[in-house]
Amino acid sequence: MSETTVKGTAPRAGATAGKYLTFGLGDEVYGLEILKVQEIIGLMRVTRVPGLPEVIRGVVNLRGKVIPVVDLRKQFGMEAKADTERTCIVVVRVWRENQAVTVGLIVDDVREVLAIVESQLEAVPRFSGGVETAYLLGMAKISQRVVMLLHVDRILSSTQLGALPAPSSEKPATEQDAR
Repeated sequence: MSETTVKGTAPRAGATAGKYLTFGLGDEVYGLEILKVQEIIGLMRVTRVPGLPEVIRGVVNLRGKVIPVVDLRKQFGMEAKADTERTCIVVVRVWRENQAVTVGLIVDDVREVLAIVESQLEAVPRFSGGVETAYLLGMAKISQRVVMLLHVDRILSSTQLGALPAPSSEKPATEQDAR
């Protein structure tokens, strides 16, 4: 895995070449490592659970398993938008306390799976004013667009992760899966 060093900071693991599922939020395109994605489902009825952080829209019953659903628009501070027929849930696994937790991410639409090569990758730029970018693995230059590659395990803050159901007893299949 490549490391990116920004002056004055410790090295941080960056994006690597590979396949990424891309999706839209507003006018922006984001990508998730395809190996982190379990499945993509249409938007279903979400049951609101009192007391959860606002970014967690609620829970859904996915084939007998109750999973929390995160509204990525709210998580990224974007303006709310009504759900459409293209709105869907990307089901991913995040790591909490070294254990896997299945979470749904509500996105505006799913685009495509891209095979991103090393020459298309850039480090996350350093922004002033304390802008939080820990949830970004890197940026991919695709034609005239920039695709923001997300670090799925860092999308939620530790406070928000604490609101998720207790981790399952499943162990990572490989050390790479635990990243």
